[in-house]
Amino acid sequence: MNILFCSSEVVPFAKTGGLADVAGALPIALEHEGHQVRVALPKYKMVKEESDSAVIGEAIKVHLIRNDELYMRDGIYGDEKGDYPDNLERFMFYCRQTLELMKSEGFRPDIIHCNDWQTGLIPVYLKTVYKDDPFFKDTRTLFTIHNLAYTGSFEESEFDKTGLDRALFSIDGLEYYGKFSLLKGGLVFSDAITAVSPTYAKEIQTKEYGCGMEGILKARSADLYGVLNGIDYELWDPAKDALIYEKYSPSSIEGKCTNKERLLADMGMKTAAGAPLIGTVGRLAYQKGYDILAEVMDELCGMDIGFILLGTGEERYHKIFEEIASRGNSKISINLCFDAALAQKIYAASDMFLMPSRYEPCGLGQLISFKYGAVPVARKTGGLADTVFEYDAKTGDGNGFLFEKAEPQELLGAIKRAVEAHKDGPGWQRLITKIAGYDFSWDKSAQEYTRIYEKLKAKK
Repeated sequence: MNILFCSSEVVPFAKTGGLADVAGALPIALEHEGHQVRVALPKYKMVKEESDSAVIGEAIKVHLIRNDELYMRDGIYGDEKGDYPDNLERFMFYCRQTLELMKSEGFRPDIIHCNDWQTGLIPVYLKTVYKDDPFFKDTRTLFTIHNLAYTGSFEESEFDKTGLDRALFSIDGLEYYGKFSLLKGGLVFSDAITAVSPTYAKEIQTKEYGCGMEGILKARSADLYGVLNGIDYELWDPAKDALIYEKYSPSSIEGKCTNKERLLADMGMKTAAGAPLIGTVGRLAYQKGYDILAEVMDELCGMDIGFILLGTGEERYHKIFEEIASRGNSKISINLCFDAALAQKIYAASDMFLMPSRYEPCGLGQLISFKYGAVPVARKTGGLADTVFEYDAKTGDGNGFLFEKAEPQELLGAIKRAVEAHKDGPGWQRLITKIAGYDFSWDKSAQEYTRIYEKLKAKK
């Protein structure tokens, strides 16, 4: 099949978050499945390619949509003042130009795979502006939700800029609480929808997680699928990782101890012999549950553990963790910065990896922590609920420690269970050897997407 993959950020060209990782890895896995794949993204200032196209994988052409007035800026979506005020024009142009480019190139997509609100107008335009265009007669659209909370909403006064019939500013169209939402456009007009994990696909049909879109998603439940994201083991594998202190694998898992000893020494941390090291790496934001973690830091400081945090984000969390760091507890290391090398060292050194997320569409951290033999302690939500299962020391079943309610004492209980399990040295070694051998590669995800593509292509 001819697949056009549309995303506002793609590794290695432009990245702000996990969407870029997906958009850089999934097309290559789809190519391995035998599809003819192309990718389209805006040509931002950070994109270093001289020409307006590039190649990834074996022969995936990446179309770099050029408009210097719109894209030649330091940021992708905004700057220190906030979102760019002309983001509607920026991504409207991207959507229209991508479709026009496919026509001029003669690349007739069987499937256009759209990702998040920035691509939401593509399904809308295909069902309206291009509905009688024979070039796209057999083209179907799949819209993937990476995070429903980002709705791509704009004021009603801007609607006419889209070039769409005013009748589409309605509850059955793009209207969203007095504004209009490009994400809603993608949900309403695409031929099928995916979320990035099976549990998240169910959660977003509820009021708690639906961001006001739950009615649409319930109505479209027959066309809504949950496909778990994969992980790129060329990037995330302690057997290949040049940034960690010593490489290791499931067959040489003892190398993990060296990484722990070296990181503790480098960070000036002093813990009791044999005490577990708990690590966490993430964006300091309400979604990620770092306020829940902050509530139990006093208890953690009193436990026989080491704790290391790496992350940046909202100012209020910086203040909370700066205060914790100022206490000078040698068992605790707080690092409020972005440091890719330190992140990988934390995965390699940690006995447990903390993810107290309020919601987590898929989650990359737990998949990485598995590979590095760091046992996840996580809230049972989204992709975490699909991949982390409560460990039973008696049977050896399970692979982590879960808590259900987004409450401090629930999190603390899960941490205490993990610390207790760590005391069983042989059992813990079996557990980390098991999880380090898991396969969450993109190949499995690509096979699931292929099945959905085939269903869409068969639709008349």
